[in-house]
Amino acid sequence: MSPNLADERPMTQGGAPRFTPTTLEGGAIRLEPMRLEHASLFWEAARGAHEEIFRWFPWSMRTMEDFALNVERVVAEQEKGLSVAFATVVRESGEIVGSTRFMNIDATNRRVEIGSTWIVPAWQRTAVNTEAKYLMLRQAFESWGCLRVELKTDALNQQSRAAILRLGAKEEGTFRKHVITSSGRVRDSVYFSIVDTEWPEIKLRLEKRLAAEP
Repeated sequence: MSPNLADERPMTQGGAPRFTPTTLEGGAIRLEPMRLEHASLFWEAARGAHEEIFRWFPWSMRTMEDFALNVERVVAEQEKGLSVAFATVVRESGEIVGSTRFMNIDATNRRVEIGSTWIVPAWQRTAVNTEAKYLMLRQAFESWGCLRVELKTDALNQQSRAAILRLGAKEEGTFRKHVITSSGRVRDSVYFSIVDTEWPEIKLRLEKRLAAEP
């Protein structure tokens, strides 16, 4: 597995990274920049499993209208430089199996969050999530020159918390009563991070995992 990035050098403008949409190619998947037309494709990919996939999302993802509004919002953020979002595509088949994005971008402080990740059930617990995180972390640290990558999840989502720790991220603490979800539940959020000095060791670990995963 030898993912290719569009540019191995930090892309900067005035001393800060330029967080521009780009396609990230891996061995098993491709992360392609999100476009408005992805809304219907995401809806079809998640059909019949919305409750399972989006159980922990704080916003509603139950109808085609929800998907359209979400994609419109994310694409608008992308145009403002606040997000860089992707459709997750299986390279062999061209099948869309999820989505993920860089969000809460802080170019001045060279900081970004990876989040809003979802994967259809058939592709969960495969190399898809590991490779997506690998590609995005590599992009953040090696192409954009980030100092810090953040991840957060619902405090009740034990599966997500464990997966983030397996990446090698450090748990930093809990933001209490952080988000009011679409159901009205008030969510606590657990924050994690990876910093640039930790990336070389984590990179090697992820490459070993990808070599062993189906």
